[in-house]
Amino acid sequence: MEKTTERFTIAHGSGGELTNQLLESETFEILQNEYLQKKHDGAVFELSGKLAFTTDSYVVSPLFFPGGNIGDLAVNGTVNDLAMCGARAKYLSLSFILEEGFSIDEFHTILLSIRKAADKADVLIVTGDTKVVERGKGDKIFINTSGIGQVHPNANIDAANIEIGDKILISGPVASHGMAIMSVREGLEFESQIRSDTASVQEQVMTLLDEFGQDIHFLRDPTRGGVATVLNEIARQMHLGISVDERKIPVREQVRSACEMLGIDPLYVANEGTFLVWVKAEASEMALEKLQAVLPTGQQAAVIGSVVAEHPGQVIIRTEIGGRRVVAMPSGEQLPRIC
Repeated sequence: MEKTTERFTIAHGSGGELTNQLLESETFEILQNEYLQKKHDGAVFELSGKLAFTTDSYVVSPLFFPGGNIGDLAVNGTVNDLAMCGARAKYLSLSFILEEGFSIDEFHTILLSIRKAADKADVLIVTGDTKVVERGKGDKIFINTSGIGQVHPNANIDAANIEIGDKILISGPVASHGMAIMSVREGLEFESQIRSDTASVQEQVMTLLDEFGQDIHFLRDPTRGGVATVLNEIARQMHLGISVDERKIPVREQVRSACEMLGIDPLYVANEGTFLVWVKAEASEMALEKLQAVLPTGQQAAVIGSVVAEHPGQVIIRTEIGGRRVVAMPSGEQLPRIC
């Protein structure tokens, strides 16, 4: 039976006893495991082989949005960053900065989402920290997570592996997360609700590496800045051209409508459960079939482009009406506070 909480808020400067009660009754109880129960300043564990390490901070506004909240977003985001290194997440740290006056009910809900996302990704939260700042010095809650994962034995994920002829796959529809956030902010209503795509992509990546290994040259999740930013970063970094077919890029209809209403290009909108794959051309169709078979949104996975010798350092898109245009690096952030 799910625990209920009274409607209290977090207080600042009330002494260590209240902080300890908060940790005991909320954090330790909900996230409990053999490492956290030691209540030490760190965690001691053993891992073998090649490891990956990542860290990120989450400041999304609003905290709760269709399809998720800041809690599962933090876990999924860090697990996915490790997956983009070809690694399976094993251990996470979790740190909160809470603003005085933040609802303990909401904190409880966020912790439950964190636990659910961690269990689904089969990752343990083994250490962390909680700080409370004065009212007006934060924005309810900020979360920092760091993660350690074991690199898949078949993985060799490196932008230096990208070569002319590689195909670029997308694992599912784009722009859902950013537009879910924006629809809440702007009070937009559609026949069907726009939901964030926040989810772990770890199992899908591991499946690709199991079967295609060295044919998978590079992985990247197009979070802040969207697909357009990632493609530009890689084209510039490797001084290669990227050619993309706009007709092949999957966008849910209600997401496309919202983008058109707000004058936003879906290629620049953040995603939280979608990833890009640079794969050897000969393996691209089989890799696509695998993505379509194993992902919940897999039927919309697609080959959206390729790496070319022409126009090095640039991304050129073939438009839906048959023309061509340059996909530029964004000059600013279209949607602030989305992850």
